[in-house]
Amino acid sequence: MSSNGSTTPHDDGATPGDGSTPRTGSELTVVHLMRHGEVANPEGVLYGRLPGYHLSELGREMAERVAEHLAGRDVVEVTASPLERAQETATPIAKAHGLDLGSDERLIEADNVFQGKTFGVGDGALRNPDNWKHLTNPFRPSWGEPYIDQVVRMMGALNAAKDRARGHEAVLVSHQLPIWTVRSYVERRRLWHDPRKRQCTLASVTSFTFQGDRIVSVGYSEPAIDLVPAHLRAGAKPVAGKSKAFGA
Repeated sequence: MSSNGSTTPHDDGATPGDGSTPRTGSELTVVHLMRHGEVANPEGVLYGRLPGYHLSELGREMAERVAEHLAGRDVVEVTASPLERAQETATPIAKAHGLDLGSDERLIEADNVFQGKTFGVGDGALRNPDNWKHLTNPFRPSWGEPYIDQVVRMMGALNAAKDRARGHEAVLVSHQLPIWTVRSYVERRRLWHDPRKRQCTLASVTSFTFQGDRIVSVGYSEPAIDLVPAHLRAGAKPVAGKSKAFGA
């Protein structure tokens, strides 16, 4: 897989909190952790885990593009978050490989107290005193699911997919924050971060290569980057009325 970013983490292969003992082996297994495509969200709310948010037409085109990109890969499993946008993104990938599409709750979006509300540049959310109590601790974070909880469930999903696809490849479709958080953990970065600097654009693919049970490298690619609006790309400056964080 072509990659515009890769690292070799110092990882011991263990999953935090699962109580398992890493197995040995020399086979290579790749688990691709993909972010879903663009979502239809005309109200501009942070949709989080709310049901009923589907891919836009552009999002469906992104999903098809990644399915084409992965068509020649040795993919033996495709699993997605139960949320509609993730399931719809994964569907053409599963179809291209003749596989049934699985669902894993551990891949779901991070919980967020602002779910269902607008929370973007210029909407006044930060000036509302009712919101201040949720913004006291960016290190946990205080407004949603703790980063370490995201790491535990995402590592569980990654390791389960690795075990099912040993010697081959698997695709898991999830959401921006959980993907970036688990990547940060594997690459031994701090878990709290500036959301504007996440390298996890729409329909991007973060690939974890395992040798036996140990992660030996992490790669990143953006097969549909030409379809991603400029204000939604990694590193883009915030634009009033065009948030980058609507549920991710």
